[in-house]
Amino acid sequence: MSAELPPAGGRHIRLTSHPQQGPSGAPPIHWGAEDPMQRGPVVGTTTHRSHRNVIGTHSGSYGVYRALAVAAGNLTRGHRADLTNTSPTDLVGPYPQWADPDRIVSIDPWGASVQQVYAGYLAQGYDIRPTIAVTKAHIHLPEIKQAIAFQRLAIDGQVLLEDASATVTKIAIEPVWWLPGVARRFGVGETALRHALFEETGGMYPELVTRSDIEVFLPPIGGQTLYVFGDVRDLANPAITLTARVHDECNGSDVFGSDICTCRPYLTHAIEECIQGAQTVATGGRGGVGLIAYSRKEGRALGEVTKFLVYNARKRQEGGDSADKYFLRTECVAGVQDMRFQELMPDVLHWLGIRKIHRLVSMSNDKYDAITGSGIEVVERVKIPDTLVPADAKVEIEAKIAAGYFTDGAVPDEARLAQVKGRALE
Repeated sequence: MSAELPPAGGRHIRLTSHPQQGPSGAPPIHWGAEDPMQRGPVVGTTTHRSHRNVIGTHSGSYGVYRALAVAAGNLTRGHRADLTNTSPTDLVGPYPQWADPDRIVSIDPWGASVQQVYAGYLAQGYDIRPTIAVTKAHIHLPEIKQAIAFQRLAIDGQVLLEDASATVTKIAIEPVWWLPGVARRFGVGETALRHALFEETGGMYPELVTRSDIEVFLPPIGGQTLYVFGDVRDLANPAITLTARVHDECNGSDVFGSDICTCRPYLTHAIEECIQGAQTVATGGRGGVGLIAYSRKEGRALGEVTKFLVYNARKRQEGGDSADKYFLRTECVAGVQDMRFQELMPDVLHWLGIRKIHRLVSMSNDKYDAITGSGIEVVERVKIPDTLVPADAKVEIEAKIAAGYFTDGAVPDEARLAQVKGRALE
């Protein structure tokens, strides 16, 4: 893995038509190149515009807060991050999927190791920032204490400690979109994708339509957080049992325990399964590794305001909340049932080197289809226990099962499925 810069006079791409911004200096990005130096660093700096080789800036939606800090005088414009001692606590990859542009299009595989692989660029003054951070942590959940009390889990001193906390490797990931690959993933033309992104953000990023030579976009959206129970390197070993859940954010349930949906119960159930999956067989575990992949897609990516409006519409409709009109109420408010679009979701699994998930804690066919369609084998699917479904969330579960959600391997009732889909289109 080379850390040398390309030779002087090497090919670069001029990424600005404004001569006052200086001479060409932006490193080219060759998405999918096996070597990080051949691939090139992602440079989203706003200070040295001649170095920029992407559309947008780092930090996703938090870039707006950075702008506020600069405007308020709390942050010096052009601040360079001191990356001393910020390197990952656990090494991830590289894996063959990193060099496959059909496998990873929405994150930068080298985003956690810029301090090492792009040291030469950093030394020359390029403002290259990590888009992935890896650290160690403990998590404390009352549901895990309850699982210990009911002897479903046992303290082992490694994964589950005496204070009932679980040890995890925690990974934060910012989105980095390679636009040609994202367009292919959704089966649309790149030009159509660029125009939609430009128009639906109110023209926030003119370069989407004026700079077709810039292929990488740092979208102003939330990223992902991964919680790994056990050895991160074991995720890439298909011979080691992997228990995993891909969970989409639900602030009301996940954080505050709102009982209108099953999000927190399913999440905490998955964490219990992951802990048990990572524990040794001697302590009642499966001797494997566990993974929670948590994505910021609040309210099925419709947003929390829309979600609460839908709650009101469901509760106030004639006859009260009902499974057969569950999705219809969402469509009436948002115009669509779901905007999570799981097509990009498997990228993070490929970044981890995953080829096989032995136990997928999910009832979602959309997630299952996206994972298996990307080439990852799923052996078993684990549904939420009926006892964990809150009374007020039974409408949600009934509607989702009727719409085709997995349940104990059963094929959904076609009549109920047709009924729900038909009413959603009324």
